[in-house]
Amino acid sequence: MQASRARLFKEYKEVQREKSADPDIQLVCDDSNIFKWTALIKGPSETPFEGGVFQLAFSVPEQYPLQPPQVRFLTKIFHPNVHFKTGEICLDILKNAWSPAWTLQSVCRAIIALMAHPEPDSPLNCDSGNLLRSGDIRGYQSMARMYTRLAAMPKKG
Repeated sequence: MQASRARLFKEYKEVQREKSADPDIQLVCDDSNIFKWTALIKGPSETPFEGGVFQLAFSVPEQYPLQPPQVRFLTKIFHPNVHFKTGEICLDILKNAWSPAWTLQSVCRAIIALMAHPEPDSPLNCDSGNLLRSGDIRGYQSMARMYTRLAAMPKKG
């Protein structure tokens, strides 16, 4: 547990130092628990998520960095690799392809990349995956755009 705390403190310091270096990611550590983090990530440009800000919840295990953090979307998102109700993310680096070289920041980068390049062949959201697999890109993009507008964009007025 000491090693995981030390690693998380190191990552916390890096996040503080590099706040302006990556404007697409804002990582915040819980004030009372270094194993709980949240992130705000910007939807990638030229995707249906552009203009949206999505909140992620990180639950870091005591065996970190030997084990991956649990990460889920708190913001609703229409994406084949994200469970619509729970926000669970299907991403290999969060499962069997994890390496201690990954940081919470790089996990956020990988999630942004997944948003831009969905994998419809291993869907957690079957509706979304089926649209892409059947070639209905327009249908997928309009649904994803609608949910981005509803859940991830600041309300005007």
